[in-house]
Amino acid sequence: MSKTTGHKEGRATVRVVYYTSKTLADGSHPLLVCITKDRKRKYLSTGLSLLPKYWNASKSNYREAIRKSYPEPHREQLLNSLGKWEAKYSEAAGTLAAADEQHDALAVATKAIEGRKATRRVKLLAYVEELAAGMAAVGQIGNAGIYRDLASQLAKFVGSAHGAPEPPLGRGQEADKAAWVSKHDVPFERVTVAFCTEWESALRATGIEEITLSLRFRTLRAVLNKAIAAGVAKADYYPFARTVAEKHKFSVGKFDVSTTKRALPRDAVRRLEALQPGTDRLRLAREVFLFSFYGGGINFVDLAQLRWRDVSFDAVGQPERLHYVRQKTGGKFSLKLLGPASNLVSAYAPLTRATPESYLFPILDPARHQTPTQIKNRLHKVLGQVNEDLKVLAEQAGITTSLTTYVARHSFATAMKLNGTKTAIISQAMGHKSEAVTSVYLDSFASVQVDAEFDKLL
Repeated sequence: MSKTTGHKEGRATVRVVYYTSKTLADGSHPLLVCITKDRKRKYLSTGLSLLPKYWNASKSNYREAIRKSYPEPHREQLLNSLGKWEAKYSEAAGTLAAADEQHDALAVATKAIEGRKATRRVKLLAYVEELAAGMAAVGQIGNAGIYRDLASQLAKFVGSAHGAPEPPLGRGQEADKAAWVSKHDVPFERVTVAFCTEWESALRATGIEEITLSLRFRTLRAVLNKAIAAGVAKADYYPFARTVAEKHKFSVGKFDVSTTKRALPRDAVRRLEALQPGTDRLRLAREVFLFSFYGGGINFVDLAQLRWRDVSFDAVGQPERLHYVRQKTGGKFSLKLLGPASNLVSAYAPLTRATPESYLFPILDPARHQTPTQIKNRLHKVLGQVNEDLKVLAEQAGITTSLTTYVARHSFATAMKLNGTKTAIISQAMGHKSEAVTSVYLDSFASVQVDAEFDKLL
């Protein structure tokens, strides 16, 4: 007997949305899949995100909303990845609508996940590498490195627990590594509270610092959250405490992530200023430190990527202000260049000011350092050199504090605080987390107020 009904089940709509209600640590917002059915919505994580400067909110379709200023080939790779997410859930929505059976947004998500489960059985290490590869494909080199480091550390632990040989982790050993992972990988249900506790003990035995422990487990937690959202892991085995009531579970918050604060007194900064370094390398280290101190505590990654277009000049051609976007958060800054910082900029003009796109400091070479990986590797190398050279300079200046670029940033904050500057203004000037909570722009305090506080450093 044929089935008759006056009801025709509608099809759920599927679209990619830019979820500005959540801000990630780097200042970006996540890109989610939104399934809408009968006015009810379900959001699903894609594991992808984008800084606000690359999103045009006036466009309704993500393909048009992702600005063309987002560097290629990462823009095209991001569009392709989002297209696959959209297509997967759209196909599930079409299948359920064609069946003419009553369903909701959750059913569409479940249907799509069923198809994925049928095609593969993903395990922990392979999934971490998959996430890292996806991040690298869209230019998130730093995050990809963090996830790959997690995979390497987990592989060592998993191999040790199974009595397996050390995993091949060197360059040129990708095929051997894949074979090792295929043989020794573990399913997600093995990642229990006991697993986490045992891994913590193994890591502590190596003398690892608390802050690194925290990073390892926060990253593992993020991996499990993504795996559950993607339907390749079950929430039943989730080992991490979500509330204070879940005392039986593993707590990431237990790690002491406070760091030893080191700041130079003002007289020590002046002794460093008075030094006349004997080599170009030592001179660069000294000037990086001083520019950070007088430039709002700008960190090394941002300082190294400053271009001449980021500097504005007064009527007589003297560097007057610095405008830049912080790499970590996407926050936009406009800072007054105090005399010492302005003089440093002027000193580099004959050496580096070829075009507005030229780098201000002689750290990156536009001809040699073009890809995100090349830039990251170069910055990592030079930062190590600068921190090494700062220790030489400290000895020459009679400074007992172990100098690093971080000390310059903290010295700026401490000097401002000792001068009576409000903590909120210091936080704003340095682009701390409070910036991401409110806005990526410096709109909490007028620039003139921040400028007045900077003058106290002189």
